[in-house]
Amino acid sequence: MAIAKVCGLETEFGIVVRGAENNPVTASALLINAYVAEAMGSVGFDREDESPEVDARGFRRALTLEPDPEVESMMANAVLTNGSRYYVDHAHPEISIPEVTDALEAVIWDRAGEEIVRRSMLAAGRALPDGAEIIVHKNNSDGKGHSYGCHENYLVDRALPFGRVVGGVMSHFVTRQVFCGAGKVGCEAPGREPSDVEYQISQRADFFEEEVGLETTVKRPIVNTRDEPHCDPERYRRLHVIVGDANMSETATFLKVATTALLLAMVEDGWWDRIPLLANPVSAIRQVSHDPSLRATIALADGRRATALEIQWGLLEAARRYAGLHGLEPVGQAVGELALAQWEEVLTGLEHDPESVADRVDWVAKRRMLDAYSVRHGVGPGSDRLRAIDLQYHDLRPERCLADRAGLRRLVDPLAVEAAVLDPPTTTRAYFRGRCVGKYGRSVVSANWDSIVFDLGHDPLRRVPMMEPLRGTRDHVGTVLDESPTAAELIRRLGS
Repeated sequence: MAIAKVCGLETEFGIVVRGAENNPVTASALLINAYVAEAMGSVGFDREDESPEVDARGFRRALTLEPDPEVESMMANAVLTNGSRYYVDHAHPEISIPEVTDALEAVIWDRAGEEIVRRSMLAAGRALPDGAEIIVHKNNSDGKGHSYGCHENYLVDRALPFGRVVGGVMSHFVTRQVFCGAGKVGCEAPGREPSDVEYQISQRADFFEEEVGLETTVKRPIVNTRDEPHCDPERYRRLHVIVGDANMSETATFLKVATTALLLAMVEDGWWDRIPLLANPVSAIRQVSHDPSLRATIALADGRRATALEIQWGLLEAARRYAGLHGLEPVGQAVGELALAQWEEVLTGLEHDPESVADRVDWVAKRRMLDAYSVRHGVGPGSDRLRAIDLQYHDLRPERCLADRAGLRRLVDPLAVEAAVLDPPTTTRAYFRGRCVGKYGRSVVSANWDSIVFDLGHDPLRRVPMMEPLRGTRDHVGTVLDESPTAAELIRRLGS
């Protein structure tokens, strides 16, 4: 039976400084350090066990762009009280949300990440010269050929051959952009002019060059093979997904995570033969993105052709049959049922009247704004003003963010988002991590996804492993944490 689809999101944000030196690395560090200095608590992230060079296909390979350990050691890199990681990744601020058990929780902590960035901009502004500001965008492209990611992570059974994972998700990754693409003015595909595509569905599609591979910054693959589980490597793997857009729509984020988690559960339960294979995924992902009419067909491995919508309808039908036979427990029964209903509603809207889902699909919402502006001001395709609107849709300054004016539906309670800025989820090991950071921060040397290191005031340091993502929950350790006034008492009680 499929295992629980514990999941998470990692968002790299675009950053620019106005009125002062525009160095994105320095600005990212200032942004994060300013927030950490004013936050309720944080500790340093422990990179000791990271191994991004390990490939799921069974070998190690040096990455094209390896981070300089000395430079990385000086970068802001913190674990927050809500269990998330907030750090500088190359030239971008990045938030990796805590592990969660379902797609609705992923939306809550993703929105909490946005709020953390907003608070960071205010905190950083107090350290800048008068008139200077740091501006952060939740987007995926600077319009100059550089892309930065919004990555997803899913817990997968190690017993499942990785080749079946690839076959199970490839057609979904190529076509799910019809409901979770963020929309983009122009083109950045190699060998193409920006004006070759007036408007496209995805911000990321132009940047993928391989079907399967280990890289994340060059020669980007649709399916990433990084084998870095951050948990028991004998039992689990972590599917690291780099193909998605950063969404402003809660519905888009929800469907992106929920549908992918559901398909992975289906593959684990032997339903891989219900999922179509594509003849050329790399060209197909661009074909789909470059056709907002949704009428273009892509080649399947069996010689047939189908539109992205037709492929998505087929996946939805297979998912419904799976749910009827197996249930939806791996993704959460109630959340899975909501996902199936929302999936159908959005596909129906896209098929019959895309404008009807402008309150749920980012690329449709953005296109509506662009079209209205073009008509009102007589602006033609390729205008710099349209590119500015594209960017402003993702602006995280509340007074400037166009997505906040697009009428996007909310799926989660704003009070839950507010709480998630400081509090960890209660249903994964992130609860233990976040509570320890908040309660015993002075005694925590460092933390990462699968362990916490404590200094109890005498040698040696104590490392507490957290190799099971579904242990360390509130039900599991809440009472012990509540009743342990010090880290030393916590360690003593955990040991007993």
